[in-house]
Amino acid sequence: MTIPETKTAVEWLASVAPDPEACRFEWERNPLGVALLPAGRRWDVLILPGELGQATLDVLDLLLDRPGPVLADFGDSRLGFFVPPGTASRWLGTGVRGAGRGSWVVVPYPGRATGGVRWLVLPDGEGTLTDPAVLELAMHEAAARVLAKEDRTS
Repeated sequence: MTIPETKTAVEWLASVAPDPEACRFEWERNPLGVALLPAGRRWDVLILPGELGQATLDVLDLLLDRPGPVLADFGDSRLGFFVPPGTASRWLGTGVRGAGRGSWVVVPYPGRATGGVRWLVLPDGEGTLTDPAVLELAMHEAAARVLAKEDRTS
């Protein structure tokens, strides 16, 4: 990401914080380079298990010019897809966790490596999110791919 894109992404993310200045300060001063941000205002996060999440991201990359932001935790055991607010409370899916209103998400500074969580798809700063219907279709295709892969290795 270039400096202007990073600044725009930082502003977009920090805008949901109760105190945006404190959020930016935390990103700059915290050795981990992360801040805790509330979900449910500008975005929710749907959290998928790692293998399904990575396969879903692969499918989204084929379907879209650019999916919304995606986070991965340490070891890529879980991936978080940023979706429109309200999605988490309506989502029904086995093994998928939602972070919506009342939830907090650990968010790294855009473009900076951290020890625990990292961006797989950086926010664009314009508010691009993954459409839940497209995410659901990608998850179905990804699940079929994961099962086919398991069948080949058994």
